[in-house]
Amino acid sequence: MRVVTVKEMAEIEKITKDEFHFDDKLVIENVGISAASYLDKIFNEKEIDDEIVFLIGKGKNGADALATARHLSNKGHRCRAFILFSESECKAEVHLQSQMAQSYGVSINFIENIDQVTGYFDQIGPAIIVDGLFGTGVQLPLSQFMYDVIDYINQNSLFVVSIDIPSGVQGDTGFIQGNAIEADLTLAIGYPKVGHYISDGSKHCGDIKTIKVGIPRQFDFKGNKFLLRPEHMVDLLNPRDKFADKKYFGHSLVLGGSHGLTGAPALSSHASLRVGSGLVTAATWEPQYQELIQRLPAEVMYGYVPLDFNKWGRLIQDLDKYSSIVIGPGLARSSRSRRLVLEILNNFDGPVVIDADAINVLKFKEDKEVFSIRNAPTVLTPHLGEFSKFSDVSFEKITREPLKYLQELIENINCTVVLKGPCTYLGCSDGNIFFNYSPNDGMASGGSGDVLAGILGGLLGQETSLKEKTSLVSRYETFNRIVAQSVYIHSQAGKLAAESLGVRAMSAKSIIDYLPKAFSALDEKILKMYREY
Repeated sequence: MRVVTVKEMAEIEKITKDEFHFDDKLVIENVGISAASYLDKIFNEKEIDDEIVFLIGKGKNGADALATARHLSNKGHRCRAFILFSESECKAEVHLQSQMAQSYGVSINFIENIDQVTGYFDQIGPAIIVDGLFGTGVQLPLSQFMYDVIDYINQNSLFVVSIDIPSGVQGDTGFIQGNAIEADLTLAIGYPKVGHYISDGSKHCGDIKTIKVGIPRQFDFKGNKFLLRPEHMVDLLNPRDKFADKKYFGHSLVLGGSHGLTGAPALSSHASLRVGSGLVTAATWEPQYQELIQRLPAEVMYGYVPLDFNKWGRLIQDLDKYSSIVIGPGLARSSRSRRLVLEILNNFDGPVVIDADAINVLKFKEDKEVFSIRNAPTVLTPHLGEFSKFSDVSFEKITREPLKYLQELIENINCTVVLKGPCTYLGCSDGNIFFNYSPNDGMASGGSGDVLAGILGGLLGQETSLKEKTSLVSRYETFNRIVAQSVYIHSQAGKLAAESLGVRAMSAKSIIDYLPKAFSALDEKILKMYREY
């Protein structure tokens, strides 16, 4: 599923109109049909027979909402439209849709002040709201009247549906200024927008459902921003060889741990093991060696890194026996850690996962050449704070424009970057960005990131072609698909754990425990797609 900017959506609509002769009236009609059909199903499931109140703006978003009201009315629902602009301000599409809706039984009311809104709700109590005030190109700040209406609706509604995007949220930045509709459900028209997933937008959209409105299918495959879905992993469903030995399935090395933090590499190692690695070795600093051993599963091998870097020769010589390396979980932020990370990057010719403290000890400006000249695929897995520190860009700027700074970083270091959060952004070395939107407060606990690092190392280590001396570009194609699979599996295992255990009771270990079910669910989805093809 493609994700678009406001400009990209406008271009798609223009081409659809000019070259495919599919004009705005047809789009509005399809919005009404699709949105009403989806809402009718939801309202019937919830046994809702209350009057549905539509908030109508003066432009196309208002026209879309009125078309939806008309079709819902025709399905037997009681619908009322509050038009919050004067007749002279409303566009022609709104006037036409208003007339049509009224003829189908929708009650139309022009609202001039907040007292009319509060007076109505004082009589009926909290209601079902469909928000069609502003679209993706909202001009901020909102007027005081709109601010008051939105504030009142947010506090006095049973269920809120926004058409395309919650009113008050900017389509590209997700930014709000003062106030915006807090939707329980957002019906994205044609394609989801960037603003649905970043900044304040992700907190105001609720569940996001994309409705098809007749846009030619060829646009689905253009652009460089997509929602991460099972279809991106169809070619990764490879049966394991029943006659292969353990070496065939890779040997992953996890380097990390320091005083009090050996649980981090232990979790990564366990995760690597549970995604199918043939062999897993965990290593930490020599003083923490015994502490680490006590935490590891019996199947994981172990070793240590001497504190004296003059004794690292054997470690460096032995790197080639590993098929992937994860470095960083609990490693500690020290000059010694920094030196170890650079040694790995400079001396290992296979896939490397740079996580946690391995990111914290590096600096983009000082170390970008190390990444640029490395002839093997690399992935960094920062959260927003680590990304800010590494890139030397303020946390506020990254929070406001994560895609901008993610793209800039990737262009400069030629690596893949997994920017972790409620919506994780997978920025690939080829310029594509995948959105893994799976907010789960149960995963906001220590160790969840260590588990992802281990999943990455385990799955990447099983792909032997990533160490072959072929084109780095071709290796990155495979590498990026496996990284996508890792991110997806991690979030799905977390989702299953939350559904089974509850978000309060689950832990990072729970994510590992639910990996088998996550893989089974993914395999079923992929097999279903195969059958449909």
